[in-house]
Amino acid sequence: MILLPAIDLYEKKAVRLYKGDYQNMTVYSENPMEIARDFENCGAKYIHMVDLEGAKDGTTPNLAIVEQVAEETSLFVEIGGGIRSMETVERYLAAGVSRVILGTAAVKDPAFLREAVGKYGAKIAVGADVKDGKIAIRGWLETADVTLEDFLAQMEAIGVKNVICTDISKDGAMRGTNLALYQELSEKYALDITASGGVSNLDDVKQLRAMDLYGAIIGKAYYTGAIDLKEALEAAK
Repeated sequence: MILLPAIDLYEKKAVRLYKGDYQNMTVYSENPMEIARDFENCGAKYIHMVDLEGAKDGTTPNLAIVEQVAEETSLFVEIGGGIRSMETVERYLAAGVSRVILGTAAVKDPAFLREAVGKYGAKIAVGADVKDGKIAIRGWLETADVTLEDFLAQMEAIGVKNVICTDISKDGAMRGTNLALYQELSEKYALDITASGGVSNLDDVKQLRAMDLYGAIIGKAYYTGAIDLKEALEAAK
């Protein structure tokens, strides 16, 4: 299982939200590049980045930071947040990003998703953010009228390979991840599933690893020191 430490970007800072609430934001660093270098120094090979501003309004205000991380580290960079056009996909890929995550657009614009997957294949991932069993969109500010199960079945049919599944109720809460959900998904779908939200300790990492999931994302637990990233990377292997 690969481990992806995360940087959420807002106004060029590394921040974390509590359960997706923009009013409940903690700034952890004014210099996200330093965080990315620490990830690399700890032995990480991948980084998960989200532009929280972009997620709300479909822009790329933090592109320069993402490009810097791609250029100045050896990390495999995946980025999500507000990617709703081929132009934006291509802008990120041209900036050195390895994988682009479509969220709202995957729900609202399946024709765009098909076009992106048709053109870029495995460089396109989909974010499935779950709130009360339904898919949340627009920076988790809205809920679409589609269940997680139906959505993942649609993704398989379109040819998506990689899905980052976030249980919003667990995100940033430091109360453990939704192991039952990820167990069910890993058994039911032929997708590379990345677990996101609430990965709070080494036991969470070990239990997700035992499910043979594709990946897991570590966010707040890194910033608070609840997880030692070097230990977590070893546990993920």
